[in-house]
Amino acid sequence: MSKVNPIEIQKCLAGVDYPAGRDDLVRAAEGNGADEQTLDLLRKLPDRKYEGPSGVNKELAKE
Repeated sequence: MSKVNPIEIQKCLAGVDYPAGRDDLVRAAEGNGADEQTLDLLRKLPDRKYEGPSGVNKELAKE
């Protein structure tokens, strides 16, 4: 699977109030106009609370 630039991910997650769950991240990305590749990556994240942007990027780096 191709990776999405962490900076682009964070642009798509602008305005997220952390801690946030996977569904919150997906909703925010949809609202910010994220592309399908980005949304797909976020949907595949483990369903847990993320404390901040670095936690999201760390989890995505495992993919």
